[in-house]
Amino acid sequence: MFIQINSVGLFGMNAFPVVTEINAQKGMSEFYIVGLADASVQESKQRILSALSNTQIKLANKSLIISLTPASIKKAGSSYDLAILTAILATQEEIAIDLSKSAFFGEVSLGGGVNPVLGALPMAIEAHKNGIEHLFLPYENADEASVVKGLKVYGVKHIADLYWHLKDGQTLPVHQTYQPNPNLERDFADFADVKGQENVKQALTIAAAGFHNVIMLGPPGTGKSMLAKRLPSILPAMTFEESIETTGVYSVAGTLDKNAPLITERPFRPVSHTASSSGLCGGGSVPKPGEISLAHNGVLFLDELPEFDRRTLETLRQPVENREIVISRASGSATYPCNFMLVAAMNPCPCGNFGHPAKKCTCSPLAVSKYLGKISQPVLDRIDIQIEVNPVLIRKFQAMVIHQSQRAKLQL
Repeated sequence: MFIQINSVGLFGMNAFPVVTEINAQKGMSEFYIVGLADASVQESKQRILSALSNTQIKLANKSLIISLTPASIKKAGSSYDLAILTAILATQEEIAIDLSKSAFFGEVSLGGGVNPVLGALPMAIEAHKNGIEHLFLPYENADEASVVKGLKVYGVKHIADLYWHLKDGQTLPVHQTYQPNPNLERDFADFADVKGQENVKQALTIAAAGFHNVIMLGPPGTGKSMLAKRLPSILPAMTFEESIETTGVYSVAGTLDKNAPLITERPFRPVSHTASSSGLCGGGSVPKPGEISLAHNGVLFLDELPEFDRRTLETLRQPVENREIVISRASGSATYPCNFMLVAAMNPCPCGNFGHPAKKCTCSPLAVSKYLGKISQPVLDRIDIQIEVNPVLIRKFQAMVIHQSQRAKLQL
């Protein structure tokens, strides 16, 4: 008996269709998996047999050969478990529904539960592109996959539920399309709360309007980080397409919030100067997205810019220009989007007091020049707006607050 079951594979954020082919013949109980499957895929044999045993689903003695096609692409991870399990169940000749327009992916536990996997949203999108109408996946991934229009999603908690659904087609309900809660408070500080720094606020407003990169230069305590944190509050609301793109990145990275599986607010990613090139741009044997991709459609904030390793900063040049990054490994290449707004902050000198109206700078002219020269010209050329942030003296701030208070009383 020969049966085909549709599934989806994932490398980085690049999803691709996979067909699980199974050939069953009478004989001793044997189980082989071919098709360039790595160790984690080969281990699905033990997971599936244990799950079937603990669920008391009995299989007839058959020799099973399972092929994951196309065999030219390496398969990694545990997401193929559910498709392999479905193919095995299909050999029992008890399936009553047509599976030609259905796809399966998910990890099967030893007890028969179905565990969530990474990258469910990109895989759901790829399945829909290839004509799949019914998608079976772990219940915890159902919310994020349900936002794909035109795709009926079935969340599977246990393989017993899937078994009875395949027999009569009525056990698993279609998962409702996830709708973000509009009443949730926006999770970022408000730009309207900033007092003073009118010239800086105007520059940041212009930067936000055009999604321009910006760098703020000024002594410590002038509010550079505070202003940067409030930038998302004045950026335009995300479109549905932007939400899908950003959610896909977080889904692959495994950082998606279970309670909010669709990202609707622009991300703000502050990065420490101790970050490595792979932490910033992404990497690993199976490439994972870095901070620049997690900031996709949002803000990437680099504080203390001269303290970053120069080679790490140079890796930003191409992604800032191309709005995407390609990570190449021996096993393949992964492309991640990174259309972010770069916001950087830096001190004017090593001690931080150069140009301060009340504090004395202890740095030599050579030290100041060397410190500012840590940022290469090609990197600076990609930052459209460069603004000095001067300290707001307490006397001026108090006078401004009193003036605003009196003005408010007059209006009343």
